[in-house]
Amino acid sequence: MKIGKLMKRKKSVYEQRGVSATKKDIHHAIRNLEKGLFPGAFCKILPDVLAESPRHCNILHADTAGTKSGLAALAWMRSGDARVVRGVAVDALVMNLDDVACVGATSRFLVNQTLGRNAHLIPGEVVEQVIDSANELCKMLNNIGIGITCAFAGGETASVGDIVRTMDVGSSVVTRMLRKDVIDASNIGPMDIIVGISSTGQATWETEENSGIGSNGLTNGRHDTLCPFYRRYKETFAPQTKSQLIYRGRFRLSDKLPGDPRFTVEKALLSPTRTYLPLVNVVLKEIPRRHITGIIHCSGGGQTKCANFGKRLRYVKHTPFKIPALFKMLQKASGLSWHEMYQVYNMGWRFEFVVKDKKIADDIIALAKICNLEAQIVGEVRPKLGPGPNKVEIHSSTDILQYP
Repeated sequence: MKIGKLMKRKKSVYEQRGVSATKKDIHHAIRNLEKGLFPGAFCKILPDVLAESPRHCNILHADTAGTKSGLAALAWMRSGDARVVRGVAVDALVMNLDDVACVGATSRFLVNQTLGRNAHLIPGEVVEQVIDSANELCKMLNNIGIGITCAFAGGETASVGDIVRTMDVGSSVVTRMLRKDVIDASNIGPMDIIVGISSTGQATWETEENSGIGSNGLTNGRHDTLCPFYRRYKETFAPQTKSQLIYRGRFRLSDKLPGDPRFTVEKALLSPTRTYLPLVNVVLKEIPRRHITGIIHCSGGGQTKCANFGKRLRYVKHTPFKIPALFKMLQKASGLSWHEMYQVYNMGWRFEFVVKDKKIADDIIALAKICNLEAQIVGEVRPKLGPGPNKVEIHSSTDILQYP
């Protein structure tokens, strides 16, 4: 008999709040589903069910704004201004558009929106702002003059107070493209170069500065940042969560963001998720697709998302972006290790191109500059010896972080 007992792995704070950066249980649940025409691609790609062309393929993608919707509901309940919720419809739609952009789909999108609400709390004026903002994003993409077609088809608003505590904003996107144009991230290989695109600043198609938050990590973001005053809004958190993990920070929504007073805490946390679709559209018009081995949307899993693509690889991110003020504040407020921060948040860049050589990397950086986006080479891909999952290595300012 062995001496001692196996200890259960201690759950991260993120997991204790009912969220997972790796979604291991979800990946296990879908393990038997077919992987599509390109199993190693960023999105599942189906045969052309719509028109039955052997040269084409279909993509149907769905996503939500996550718990950012609950934060928007909290901001509305505090201010009474329904306009504060507009960003979450953008978040939900961008999480779809930027995912499908990673396989090279850059136009001819049909968009459907879904909104589940607790009608006891969320009135029609809030619903109107959610619907209108999604429609406005589609119009903006159609009107910037680079050939994007994004048609807002409508959607469904369901009053489901028995299920949804405040509101849940999601959307789905359908598109059709040539199979030969698919960018298959399974082609990522050793010696490839990783180009990161900043999540902060103001792109040419944006109307205001972006804090860089995106749509991931908001469960930690709001509870570690906002003060216990907000515990009175019981609809905005799961009752199963331990009370000491609920709104345990020191800030009010109206407080200035430390390190960047252009933002309040509310504005920084609710900053709409940037779409990189216009940049991808421009890049793929200027650079032949054969030079791009993969495009990564650093969403769920943060800077470790890339580990899902290719085989026997080690992603070495030796030159990360300077950490934006928002993420410095979140780390200080939460006490999370930098190891967990880089796995939960994008930490300053939410999009990556993986390319074959430095000239292509430099060309992408130049195109990003035209779009008023900061870009840089953040790392490279190296071979990993032996079997097992891919690894990620991030050279932070204080340590070399290893995943898994």
